[in-house]
Amino acid sequence: MKKLLALLLLAGPLFAQKPTFKLQVVDNQIDIGYGVAIGDVDGDRKPDILLADQKEIVWYRNPGKPGDTWKRYVMAQNLTPQDNVCLAARDLDGDGKVEVAVGAGWNPSETNDTTKSGAVFYLIRPTDPTKNWEAVRLHHEITTHRMRWARVAPNRYQLIVVPLHGLGNKNGEGRGVKILGYEKPQNPRDPWRMQLVDSTMHLTHNFEIWEDGPETRLLIGSKEGGKTVAFRGGKWTPVERWIGAGNGMGEVRRGFQTNKTPFVAAVEPMHGNKLVVYKNGSTASAPDKLTYEVQQTLTAQMNQGHALAVGDFLKLGVDQIAVGWRNPNAEKKVGVRLFVPDKTLQTWQEHSLDDSVMMATEDLQAADLDGDGDLDLIASGRATLNLLIYWNQLK
Repeated sequence: MKKLLALLLLAGPLFAQKPTFKLQVVDNQIDIGYGVAIGDVDGDRKPDILLADQKEIVWYRNPGKPGDTWKRYVMAQNLTPQDNVCLAARDLDGDGKVEVAVGAGWNPSETNDTTKSGAVFYLIRPTDPTKNWEAVRLHHEITTHRMRWARVAPNRYQLIVVPLHGLGNKNGEGRGVKILGYEKPQNPRDPWRMQLVDSTMHLTHNFEIWEDGPETRLLIGSKEGGKTVAFRGGKWTPVERWIGAGNGMGEVRRGFQTNKTPFVAAVEPMHGNKLVVYKNGSTASAPDKLTYEVQQTLTAQMNQGHALAVGDFLKLGVDQIAVGWRNPNAEKKVGVRLFVPDKTLQTWQEHSLDDSVMMATEDLQAADLDGDGDLDLIASGRATLNLLIYWNQLK
């Protein structure tokens, strides 16, 4: 009997800890809030919030305590006649301060003329980071859409830039999307070395970076599904298997089960209504044994799913999934939801994090903003024109 009880407990759900998040409005006067990044801008060892808004790239200084005011500073503005669309922030040189790149020229309907669609800039830090940063224009492909810094080797990073379309692409058909990796020279005003990451997919939307294995990998969501590429022998190489091939994948993130076996969470299709999980992944020590074949739909009630974050918010030993969408669904609701699994990822519970404040989620990030050891959520709202923090109240 004791052995049976122990087995039941081990197999049982992890639902004892109910998620509790406290909302704070950082800014309720943004223009769109296309993209959010987290990083220490001023070197005070506290993570700040960076935002690619419609015409401005801004950062908000972390005051150190939940509820205190996050002061807003403009880094760059009016970089192109079109909107800004994305940004990337990461400390590349170990000085405790992030390096920042941004994407602009957002014009997704123009796929032929690169002078009218797409732009990539590196922002050179001033002595006082609250002043304007110098924008250095880099090479760009059509319809610049997403970017992040990836560590490809010790002390070596690439800025991975993922457009939405390929050159001349129409209705998601034609040339593949040209995804590039940029390497920053010592003087960022000098020409940047570039490397082709992939050019086989169409309608690429978002991507995930894996740096915990023997090689850096990217999982890229696209019209064709999720494609994995690995940095091997100094170049990017396709990995043989796809995740969700043929389903269409917009947002994509990786999480872990209790035995450190990875799973993949995705919004399907691009701007879709479904949050799905692909299970039975490989361990980080054997990344080539990809077996992400078991699909489970957690919800099909979203409208324009556009934001995804994965992490162990509740310290259960298995990751949870935070997801947001930007248009009212059939129940006239938008917002952020947290899905909490049992230990086997068979059963998930859905929790609403924002019944009191509407959040038409455009982007979503997870970070420990107050240094208390648990992950908070940061969301930008497109139709609601706000930037919110969901402070994790885990005790």
